[in-house]
Amino acid sequence: MMVNERLIGPFKQLLTMKNMSVKGALKDAELDIIENAGVLIKDGKIKAVGKFNTLKLSITNEIEIIELKGNFVVLPGFIDCHTHIAFGGNRANDFAMRNAGSSYLEIAEAGGGIWSTVKHTRACSLQELKDLTSLRADELLQQGITTIEVKSGYGLTIEEELKTLRAIKSSNEESSSDLIATCLAAHMLPKDYGGEAEGYLSEIAAKLFPILKEENLTNRIDAFVERSAFSAEQILPYYQKAKDMGFDLTVHADQFTVSGSQIAVDLEAVSADHLEASTENEIRLLASSDVIPVALPAASLGIGCDFTPARKLLDAGASLAIATDWNPGSAPMGKLIESASILATMQKLSNAEVLAAITFRAAKALNLNDRGKLEQGLLADFVIYETDNYQYITYQQGRLQPKSVWKNGIEVFVRKDYNND
Repeated sequence: MMVNERLIGPFKQLLTMKNMSVKGALKDAELDIIENAGVLIKDGKIKAVGKFNTLKLSITNEIEIIELKGNFVVLPGFIDCHTHIAFGGNRANDFAMRNAGSSYLEIAEAGGGIWSTVKHTRACSLQELKDLTSLRADELLQQGITTIEVKSGYGLTIEEELKTLRAIKSSNEESSSDLIATCLAAHMLPKDYGGEAEGYLSEIAAKLFPILKEENLTNRIDAFVERSAFSAEQILPYYQKAKDMGFDLTVHADQFTVSGSQIAVDLEAVSADHLEASTENEIRLLASSDVIPVALPAASLGIGCDFTPARKLLDAGASLAIATDWNPGSAPMGKLIESASILATMQKLSNAEVLAAITFRAAKALNLNDRGKLEQGLLADFVIYETDNYQYITYQQGRLQPKSVWKNGIEVFVRKDYNND
């Protein structure tokens, strides 16, 4: 059996993200930065990080050595822990109507909203939906994102939700990134369902959940807890059934009104996402729990609402992850560094807090412990920038693009037309 071992470097700066807390505020001085560093890789995992020349001298067997010429910074591969990239169609008209002053209800009555995407997604074949998902996953990979959460939720029948989750699974089998599927069958009560919300949720839990387990389609259940979707009272039995079956829970919480955070904390969910409407009460609840708050700044930009109170969450002792929420309605941007940099400006987040939010804290939001840091034994997922200062990544707000992206110790993307001038 051939051993896959290689050394790459030297890097002007290597940010390990080690010894940093999962919860609470972070100062830039806490960042562990190794200068003139190297990464030693074996069988897709990190064997060691340290000074490049020291690692090079320690090698006793013949391995591949990749010596870089120039100034480079390397960080753990980014993790986008909340996306909706398995969809058909677009909602450009929604955006235009919203900016012209139309309400959510008016947009829905004009044929827009989530239901518009449901109709377009249902019209896609499994192969078409897989191809669309793969195309978007590849775009995220080129941003340095090596792990991507992908939700269903635009099918809203048992068969259509299965189609979406099978498309995500098929896309994951071909993708260079890891696609982590989440079932969001509780996105809204489908307009063509001939019954009440409680009946729909009960049917999904009874008929869909066992198939998810049988086909190994996902181990994550999400729901939109909101007045326009499902109330706390309606969703609790659904979530409890999922928890009893061993699914990880995540919650679309406090986007427009509160109650979702309370459910996330009570049920010990992995994460509570959105939180734009969270008050001091929800902030205290989240800070006193192990639930990971996930901010989605692109949705705030898309809708024109307040940002997640990220600064208050961190100062209260809560964690914070940041994700794109890439979806066709409220967050079509699909740019992680851009939206994270904007949130940093609006909420006064340190570079350490931003980078933690898209690496190891985002991994925690997906209940993943094998990535998000550059440490021995973890996956060799990393992103390389051609610069001599890691601060330029957020400072340039997405203009500085990765030079290359590595997944499981293999270079899976290199920017051919690279130019930072």
